[in-house]
Amino acid sequence: MHHLLVIDDEPAICQSLEFALEEKYLVNTFTDPEAALPFLQQVEIALVLLDLKIGAHDGTEVLKEIKRLSPDTVVIMMTAFGSISSSVEAMRHGAFYYLTKPLMMDELDILLSKAEELYQLQTRVKWLSEELDKLSDSYGLIGNSKAMQQILDLIDKVKDIDSSVLINGESGTGKELVARAIHYQGQRRNKRFQAVNCAAIPDNLLESELFGYEKGAFTGAMQSKPGQFVLADGGTIFLDEIGEMDMSLQSKLLRVIQERTVTPLGGLEEKSIDVRIIAATNRDLWKEVKAHRFREDLYYRLNVIPIQLAPLREREGDVPLLVHSFIKKISERMGKPIDGISQEALQVMESYDFPGNIRELQNIVERAIALTSSSLIEKRDLPKELQGTQPKQVTSKQKLIPVYVGDTLEQIEKKVILHTLAHQEGNRRKTAQLLEMGERTLRDKLKKYQDEQEEE
Repeated sequence: MHHLLVIDDEPAICQSLEFALEEKYLVNTFTDPEAALPFLQQVEIALVLLDLKIGAHDGTEVLKEIKRLSPDTVVIMMTAFGSISSSVEAMRHGAFYYLTKPLMMDELDILLSKAEELYQLQTRVKWLSEELDKLSDSYGLIGNSKAMQQILDLIDKVKDIDSSVLINGESGTGKELVARAIHYQGQRRNKRFQAVNCAAIPDNLLESELFGYEKGAFTGAMQSKPGQFVLADGGTIFLDEIGEMDMSLQSKLLRVIQERTVTPLGGLEEKSIDVRIIAATNRDLWKEVKAHRFREDLYYRLNVIPIQLAPLREREGDVPLLVHSFIKKISERMGKPIDGISQEALQVMESYDFPGNIRELQNIVERAIALTSSSLIEKRDLPKELQGTQPKQVTSKQKLIPVYVGDTLEQIEKKVILHTLAHQEGNRRKTAQLLEMGERTLRDKLKKYQDEQEEE
């Protein structure tokens, strides 16, 4: 049920409208707009019936304030003194329709139904726009490293499977981005993606946030509110930092997963849900299970498809790609043209370990863009802790491979393979992966080249 607000200075009209509409809407009435406007900021109001003349207040001015505070709220004006000029003025400032008193209930019912359809359409478009913005802002899912390609391949494999997914990784590695990619590339893409940070919401509020509550369920519950599971029906719910959830709430979550139903706080009726669950944590949940801080049965329910995200320091070659992507996006958002980053500054960033991972990298780039006085990010624009970072030194095992004019392609290939094998301390699998060739191909070439070496 949507919330409907009646603002009229005649108490009798307020009471009669509340009585007539309370079966279809959650109705709140006010005779003073100054009391109604703060309520509008606290509760999501779908519809408003607003009198054109409310005592000393001009209804048109109240309309302007309502649309400023809640642009999606649909407002229907009411007046006993209808005129063409006042009607045009109200419509110009965002009124959906204009009714004259006395109101005809049949006409009002039809009009409210149309207004409700408009509100649902507006909120749906707004939500889709926000989700598309988040999806297009693909910070994190960028990279050519083997670790990143494995994650992208895994996303493609699991996107249409309804099994639960548990994403593990350090803070800032892009766990929510992976969850969003799974949702928006899969068959549930046209339904909602609801993200809940279990660590950011106090334990006593997390239950009502997840499962919702009925009016009067606790002090301050002035109206019913659907939980995140109900909002995500048909789509995906993302439970971030699931390892922070209280044990008592874990048992209730387990029941929801098993029964596929939720019961709002203060409610008696179970509601069926069809939701895919993706959870994420930066903790080792199995260690938490052994320490009796996480339910073992819930762990197995969530860990059907595990995804392990590598920290940025292990994603060789991805830092330059991420840096250039961030520069492009952030400079456009700031309206500050930046051409790129100097080679010296980029080398420093590649040598840094990024304990905060991609999130830290993004913040460093944003800070550099904000503070630089040049069109190019220089080393001096980086934080002090990075400016002291020395580029990684080349070790004896990382010497350049000598290639001379006149060397044949076969001779060059032989040098690259043998030097890389030595660099990988004789590990053929790592050598094949680094050179992007099959292990069988590498074995055949090594046999040939090593035999040649022995002959030499």
